[in-house]
Order: sequence, then C-alpha cells, then structure tokens
Amino acid sequence: MLRSVGQKQVTGSAEDPRVAELRMAVSRLRRELAGLRAEFPDRPIAEDELAALDAMAVGGVPEIPRMRRSLLLIAGAIGSVSALAAALREVRNAVDLFGEPPRG
Repeated sequence: MLRSVGQKQVTGSAEDPRVAELRMAVSRLRRELAGLRAEFPDRPIAEDELAALDAMAVGGVPEIPRMRRSLLLIAGAIGSVSALAAALREVRNAVDLFGEPPRG
C-alpha cells in the first residue's frame, strides 16, 4: 500500500498510484458495509457516496473538493459504526493522498 504521494509506481500500469489506493480503500469499505447486518438510517447515503468515489476513481484523477465532500457524507453516515472505523480510515487516508483542495 502507498502511504505517500512521493512514492513511485512499481507496476507497468499507467494508473496513478493514488487512484489505485483510493479504489482499494473504497472497495474494502463497500465490502465491509455490505457484510454488515445492522441497518442504520443513513446507510443508503454511505452506499451512494462510496459509489460516487468509485466512479471518480475509475474516471482517473478525481476532483479533490468532490472527493472530500463524499468523504464527509460517508463519515457522517457511518461514523458511529465502530465495525467500519478501520476501513473508513483507509478511505480518508486515500483521499488525503490527493492533497488539499485549492483555497480561494
């Protein structure tokens, strides 16, 4: 797993390593959310925003403000579900690889 924007890509693929990290993190959280039997009112919001993040990642380098908005909505929707905390943290770390959105 990549932990820094400065790390080099090690495969022959042309995919941005940050995008690969985001796709892996989103995939893990989606799997864990799907496997969670407990129902909670904001689950559809989390599922929709995870789908949006995945679509952005598939499309190449995602738009940073939109990614951060999705992350906030996901965190708000599942933040109290402790079973998903580690996977949510991975998504946050993957989004952070893209840096801060431009200010102003």
